[in-house]
Amino acid sequence: MGRYLAYAASLLLTLLTLALALRWPQWGWATLVFGLLALLGSWDLLQTRSTLRRNYPILAHFRYGLESVGPEIRQYFIEGDTAEVPFSRQQRSLVYQRAKGVMDVVPFGSQQDVYSVDYEWINHSMAPASIDSHDFRIVIGAACAQPYSASVFNISAMSFGSLSANAVRALNEGARRGNFYHDTGEGSISPYHREKGGDLVWEIGSGYFGCRDEHGRFSEARFVENAQTSQVKMIELKLSQGAKPGHGGVLPAVKVSREIAATRGVPMGHDCVSPASHSAFSTPVGLLQFVARLRELSGGKPTGFKLAIGHPWEWFGIAKAMHETGLLPDFIVVDGAEGGTGAAPAEFIDHVGVPMHEALLLVHNTLIGLGLRDRIRIGAAGRITSAFDIARTMAMGADWCNAARGFMFALGCIQSMSCHTDRCPTGVATQDPRRWRSLDVADKSVRVQQFHDNTLKALRDMLCAAGLEHPQQLGPEHILRRVSPTEVRSLASIYRFVEFGELLDRIPAHAVFRDFWADARSDSFAAPRKVSALCDSKDR
Repeated sequence: MGRYLAYAASLLLTLLTLALALRWPQWGWATLVFGLLALLGSWDLLQTRSTLRRNYPILAHFRYGLESVGPEIRQYFIEGDTAEVPFSRQQRSLVYQRAKGVMDVVPFGSQQDVYSVDYEWINHSMAPASIDSHDFRIVIGAACAQPYSASVFNISAMSFGSLSANAVRALNEGARRGNFYHDTGEGSISPYHREKGGDLVWEIGSGYFGCRDEHGRFSEARFVENAQTSQVKMIELKLSQGAKPGHGGVLPAVKVSREIAATRGVPMGHDCVSPASHSAFSTPVGLLQFVARLRELSGGKPTGFKLAIGHPWEWFGIAKAMHETGLLPDFIVVDGAEGGTGAAPAEFIDHVGVPMHEALLLVHNTLIGLGLRDRIRIGAAGRITSAFDIARTMAMGADWCNAARGFMFALGCIQSMSCHTDRCPTGVATQDPRRWRSLDVADKSVRVQQFHDNTLKALRDMLCAAGLEHPQQLGPEHILRRVSPTEVRSLASIYRFVEFGELLDRIPAHAVFRDFWADARSDSFAAPRKVSALCDSKDR
């Protein structure tokens, strides 16, 4: 009967305080409190949807309350400083310190377990280098009419709609101040992207927002209208994203505000659908033809695509199409399956897509093997917050890095994990004006710029210590990883790297190439016959 004790006590106390209130009115507040608890307990007993509440009237609500604040309790009081779930307190603190421009040095030694498996570091040199500037840049689209000199660290794709108006303003002003780019995300170019004048990379997804006709198909005329503005520096076609590759999405009609409708070119009062696949092409060759057309329509701006790697034969089909047709993207952005700022089903967040390290290596190796790597730049995104993250990623094959959640932290994000609820406590990921208007654009834009600037200063210092002069000189031999308590190996010896032009003569002795390269097709994304045969075997 102990489970009904709280309910019984509320009934008895209601009656007792009622009797007291009849004589001494000041007891009325107690009668109200215990009476409400008694009503809650009675409702718990009468309802049929929750067995827990029927068996534990009133008490069940204490469990719900504790459960609702469980993430905050764990984050602030239980989790260690280095527990990455998804970002550790140490990672977040580093971003906050650099964004605020305060001291970011660490006393009394590393909190990392340097003898644990997977611990990584960069070796220093006995002959350190000296680098005057930390403004490391890479030219993208050198053969284009309008090549772009990009920073090696930029803001990854986050749409207006998922981010608030003031968050977009602050990010773009920070990018303008720091001379780096701001990817619009597939939600198109909003007035808030244009307001501050920072460099933009226009991301175009399968919904063709900002360049679609009334039926949701790609519109050349509307594309030209946005693409040829001077603020847009590059065009990025999104094939898939790390958070939910191959999924698509729907913004419900109730959330399609007048501003979002105007920005995306969709009608109000209707669901805003982002399909899982593109309608403008259906084959690898078609993809490259579309990229070439976008480059032409933009006036010769660097044009490429972003993808999260999935079936390897599909990527190999794109690579073969490049080799066969000579149609090349100016860049490829590899998005890791580590997740991103967008909400997605748990299975997609945890178990769909290739993580960034392996995906980046596959793209880099394939282009090396075809002799195309020097003509196509590679960007990479996936949980990048520090200078070492940038160094490791570039050592594994990237030319530059993008970060989304890192710049959200710079805006003041506290990792409350409420991005999908429209109740973001810091005004970053919400469309509620009562919340986002509290985000001070002038202050946060400085923090965005300082996070970028101080991170690249740290990268410069690491490169100097390693005896290097530019992050492009980083290779897999520079990064070391502990693979067991007694064994350390460089990334160059852990991963297999394809030789330049090797795919033109033979299939490398690399499992993924051996299994799927020969069967990949430039005219289709379809699975190889042997893969289809394995699927068909279930029906026999």
